[in-house]
Amino acid sequence: MHQKTIKLSKKTGPTGEILVIQLENDLELIEILKRNFAAVKWDPTYLRWELPYNPKLKGLFFTAYKGKAWVDYNQLVEERKKITQKHVQPKFDPLSPYHQEKINVFTIFLQNQRYSPSTIKTYTETLGVFFKFHSKKETHELHNEDLTEFINKYVIQLGHSYSYQNQFINAVKLFFGKVEKRNIAIAQIQRPRTEHKLPNVLSKQEVKKILESLQNTKHKTMLCMIYACGLRRGELLTLKPKDILSDRMLLHIKEAKGKKDRIVPLSEKLLEMLRDYYKAYKPQVWLFEGQKAGNAYSERSLELVFKNALKQAGITKPATLHWFRHSYATHLLESGTDLRYIQELLGHKSSKTTEIYTHVSTQSIQKIKSPFDDL
Repeated sequence: MHQKTIKLSKKTGPTGEILVIQLENDLELIEILKRNFAAVKWDPTYLRWELPYNPKLKGLFFTAYKGKAWVDYNQLVEERKKITQKHVQPKFDPLSPYHQEKINVFTIFLQNQRYSPSTIKTYTETLGVFFKFHSKKETHELHNEDLTEFINKYVIQLGHSYSYQNQFINAVKLFFGKVEKRNIAIAQIQRPRTEHKLPNVLSKQEVKKILESLQNTKHKTMLCMIYACGLRRGELLTLKPKDILSDRMLLHIKEAKGKKDRIVPLSEKLLEMLRDYYKAYKPQVWLFEGQKAGNAYSERSLELVFKNALKQAGITKPATLHWFRHSYATHLLESGTDLRYIQELLGHKSSKTTEIYTHVSTQSIQKIKSPFDDL
């Protein structure tokens, strides 16, 4: 009996790495592909299927095609070997006392400007790598060509992401402009082209399965709040009991991304869940606390809660907590909520950021009739 085979390989496209799927012209295999990988697209030029690359996809293909076809991923293994051999991370010496002092001064500046702890960590670590790369030079000796060399020989050659390159440029711009009081011509340093990726969205049925899989009251309440209010992970974990304005049926989110406050509506169903949770756990400082009273629940623990919920619900998509926020926005749009209100609820500064959800909403797309049906 002929064994069906699916070949997986990888290529680099204009928007990043792409998984290339080559399979036989078999209706069953194609249907499994479309059902399990919503973002898959057909490339009519090369006659193959493509997906935005994710290291977890290999395992998902094994699960989807178990008993149906053999998944050949040898080309992925060979590609990985080449990358490993080519992109060996250099070993730098520790920061010199001189450069460490510069990092300390930069840290104090960022703290005084009220940057978030995560941004401070990112900027100082990135700038620290830059100083290690040019360890023989003091800051007054660094110029545009040194920035370009770092981007070409470290960021790009070692395969660092678009966002890493942008974070580096942002950190350098702040450090030299505000701390060193010396203008490096940042405008001459090319930023990577903006990636235009569509947000990942779960269906309402998938969200329901995930939430219903949770038995622990605290875990269930946390994930329900993220979806029901469109919260970012950090926003949930910095909530305090007083932020729940039950008399007005609102949730007050304070100093979210961009240091902006916003309010979102609370459903009666969620409010009842919060009341039950509060009676059971009696949080002291934060709305959701860890094992030790008064300490906020950790981001890592929340991620594990979500991953376990995915497993229990039988969801094989490589979903993250942020998918809940994307799903909240998309489901609001599909239910007829005006895009301007969604922008306010999500706390987006620009309407262009919110408009991306129109590209993943299926409400209008599914109504379009293919001309193929008229043949």
